[in-house]
Amino acid sequence: MAFSFNFNISSEIKQNCTNEEDDNKDTANNQVDETSARKKVKEALEHRAAADLLSSIDHAVTETLTIGALPPLLYLNESVFEQTASERDDAEKVLSQTITQNSDLITGVYEGGLKIWEGTQDLLEYIDNEGKTFSGKRVLDLGCGAGLLGILALKRGASKVHFQDYNSTVIEQLTIPNVFLNSVEEGDDKNRGDEDCSPAPKRRSTEKTHALGDCCGFFSGDWVSFLSLIQSQDPTLRYDLIFTSETIYNTDYYPSLHDVFQKLLAEHGVVYLATKSHYFGVGGGLYLFESFVEGKNVFQIKSLRELDQGLKRHIVSLSFKKSPS
Repeated sequence: MAFSFNFNISSEIKQNCTNEEDDNKDTANNQVDETSARKKVKEALEHRAAADLLSSIDHAVTETLTIGALPPLLYLNESVFEQTASERDDAEKVLSQTITQNSDLITGVYEGGLKIWEGTQDLLEYIDNEGKTFSGKRVLDLGCGAGLLGILALKRGASKVHFQDYNSTVIEQLTIPNVFLNSVEEGDDKNRGDEDCSPAPKRRSTEKTHALGDCCGFFSGDWVSFLSLIQSQDPTLRYDLIFTSETIYNTDYYPSLHDVFQKLLAEHGVVYLATKSHYFGVGGGLYLFESFVEGKNVFQIKSLRELDQGLKRHIVSLSFKKSPS
């Protein structure tokens, strides 16, 4: 799967990257610290599924992702967004900018949520291989994009799932419709928790939308403002599981990402992170993030899987070294 970025990368940098990884790891905490210049704060918003959601996606072009024994996951066709950009409600102008700049990532404007990245499939395959279910768990799909990880959690019994992405366009045009599409599929009764988070297929669309609101939350905005919004609730929700894929590509975001993990993960919770060793042209990657985490001395980070297919990809977990205060 090919992706485009609005960065110019010389072949020399690519050739030298592997040799520089060890040096980068040693200097990570000098490159990433609390005084790093942050992009302008993007206010967090909570989004609700529209009552007429079913009719709005009635003629949508969908794809199905099937991995091993996992339940099929439906999602809106990505290319349709580009073809119908001029017809869509897009106050952020995300769709038009990605087409104009021929880019799948525009830092601080659009953070790649309309694409299903390799790491998401890697993490789904890991869940399948491990046979994991999520009965009664509270789950955060952080940087959710299409929302496939959170949708799987719902299908495998999660009691509550929150979906977060930087762009409101992604949440409203892609994530919420995808969750709704999967909620009306047959055969989701297995492995549910005590709370029924997947509406029965034969209920009216308004009832399905209401049921989604009971067990799902949808949020846009940057991680600083998202954290503030969740912490403003009383009591603050802490998640048993946090799934996040391809979110450590930019070292400037490490402090706010670490804060979300530290302040919103339950005492015995686990973060599952899918990532690449290095992100060319953006500067982040697993080794820099590991060094940042080690410097904070809050989490233990454990390697769960490595995929050596061209540029190395990884799945790691984070858990507290000791109980959070």
